[in-house]
Amino acid sequence: MSSLILNKSARIKIRLFQGFNSLKHLKHVHAALLRLGLDEDSYLLNKVLRFSFNFGNTNYSHRIFHQTKEPNIFLFNTMIHGLVLNDSFPESIEIYHSMRKEGLSPDSFTFPFLLKACARLLDSKLGIKLHGLVVKAGCESDAFVNTSLVSLYGKCGFIDNAFKVFDDIPEKNVAAWTAIISGYIGVGKCREAIDMFRRLLDMGLRPDSFSLVRVLAACTRIGDLRSGEWIDDYITKIGMVRNVFVATSLVDFYVKCGNMERACSVFDGMLEKDIVSWSSMIQGYASNGLPKEALDLFFKMLNEGFRPDCYAMVGVLCACARLGALELGNWASNLMDRNEFLGNPVLGTALIDMYAKCGRMDSAWEVFRGMRKKDIVVWNAAISGLAMSGHVKAAFGLFGQMEKSGIEPDGNTFVGLLCACTHAGLVDEGRQYFKSMERVFTLTPEIEHYGCMVDLLGRAGFLDEAHQLVKSMPMEANAIVWGALLGGCRLHRDTQLVEVVLKQLIALEPSNSGNYVLLSNIYSASHKWEDAAKIRSIMSERGIKKVPGYSWIEVDGVVHEFLVGDTSHPLSEKIYAKLGELVTDLKASGYVPTTDYVLFDIEEEEKEHFIGCHSEKLAIAFGLISTAPNDKIRVVKNLRVCGDCHEAIKHISRFTGREIIVRDNNRFHCFNDGSCSCKDYW
Repeated sequence: MSSLILNKSARIKIRLFQGFNSLKHLKHVHAALLRLGLDEDSYLLNKVLRFSFNFGNTNYSHRIFHQTKEPNIFLFNTMIHGLVLNDSFPESIEIYHSMRKEGLSPDSFTFPFLLKACARLLDSKLGIKLHGLVVKAGCESDAFVNTSLVSLYGKCGFIDNAFKVFDDIPEKNVAAWTAIISGYIGVGKCREAIDMFRRLLDMGLRPDSFSLVRVLAACTRIGDLRSGEWIDDYITKIGMVRNVFVATSLVDFYVKCGNMERACSVFDGMLEKDIVSWSSMIQGYASNGLPKEALDLFFKMLNEGFRPDCYAMVGVLCACARLGALELGNWASNLMDRNEFLGNPVLGTALIDMYAKCGRMDSAWEVFRGMRKKDIVVWNAAISGLAMSGHVKAAFGLFGQMEKSGIEPDGNTFVGLLCACTHAGLVDEGRQYFKSMERVFTLTPEIEHYGCMVDLLGRAGFLDEAHQLVKSMPMEANAIVWGALLGGCRLHRDTQLVEVVLKQLIALEPSNSGNYVLLSNIYSASHKWEDAAKIRSIMSERGIKKVPGYSWIEVDGVVHEFLVGDTSHPLSEKIYAKLGELVTDLKASGYVPTTDYVLFDIEEEEKEHFIGCHSEKLAIAFGLISTAPNDKIRVVKNLRVCGDCHEAIKHISRFTGREIIVRDNNRFHCFNDGSCSCKDYW
């Protein structure tokens, strides 16, 4: 008779848990247990509890658990396990404390998940206590427990303790190796992490996808291209390149090391591409100076049916900012709800930056004001945008608001402020901000701040002071700092100091053609023909080619690219006809082309003929024939606008009645009615 009852009970248990797939169904099962008087059956309750976590409803799980009169260790473990899997870490620790109050001790099933909760909460105090209990419970040889201890100590920054536990594990599995590798990465010891991965392979173990992703992250962080390529070869050898997570990590590695060719090769070979891999490539092209490729890939992604995520959108907006593609940036941003931008500092910053770099500071300001969460990066983007656009007083005022809001400025804040001073020639204000970094805000000036100060002083004509600042810097001056001094020499025609500066720049940037060309021009102007010929010969021997000047203009959402003497555009004939009209009008307005500027300009457009068809002039001519009479013309150039073009565009803005905005690699130039917003100071 008793066996019949048991069989009936077993049949009920099996029937109850067959084929349900919703929380509603689970509640029906729970109700059936209550009706049948099986609500204290620990096996059945454990099943109900486990299934409740599968539906992500921890509130219902709590209700089931707390209605149990005498929960045993299995129910406590299931509760802790489920809460940890649902990222409810504080609640899992509360359940543990309740378990201890009931007089129950943790076992080998309790420790791994509880230690994971401590690791995620960085609760090293409780973790250390649990380690003591692990030893008392005789679980110190359990592989899962030890791996959890390694992970805990690693995430809490106690890497020596992590290694000690790891070293004592008699048979180390891949999970344990991955835990110690992750621990080293967490404390910034990426070289040690890579070495541990090599040891893993030497032990004859086959890494899983997670360990490969982690070691690639270590290579990425320190830019170790050689180790990353070796790991890439290994991944290909074992066939793991087909794993989407591993392949995406490889793409990210090559992108951040600046090797877009290898990144593209891995990406193209992926059988399955997720939004993360698309986003990584788009951001990679944008951040590695390939904005057009970033936009092409973005459209390809959309055609594949993917909706852009935060990272893809940031890449697209960065590309639009680089190209000055305002219409395209507006269109792309409309693919996401505006609230996503206003609620996400990363997205909001990218949108502010895009508007600012496309000359629409009013739109950038509107986004800034609407941001629900303004972190230091958002404030910095707005300050830099105002500075870049020539709204210097507004940038200073916003800095004051930032201080009142309790936001501590960082180094980037002062880069923005010093750039504002540079654009406006505010030397005294710049000196004050530079000094206040250490005196008021305890921030040590870094090399970019010295570069800003050298730029500010040099442009204002304080070339000796700027040179002295370079020589007194606590670190070696880099190409950016010497380049800033070069800008001052160029502006004030100091041919003596410029020779010293250019020699430094050539030593620091042996592949930068502009420095050779400029030094050769200086020697030629000083009749040092042999020295000029020597520089040209060095360029030829080293295979160094001059960097051509590119300009971009967006019309009806399409970005058009021009370079000096370009005839490849479909409307080339009409563009040159318009350029001819402009030359006639320019001469009538009193403008005379001059090659005097060539001495201090670095493009290959060194004759009057070429000066007449610089890339920015071609872009403007195209803009004049392709847009409505009242439309603003926006052009972006990859190099500094030469003096001759600057003078010509001022005249063009007057007799065409057009506002022409040109952003070069230095700043914005807003030409209107014969004058420029930079006041000929750039």
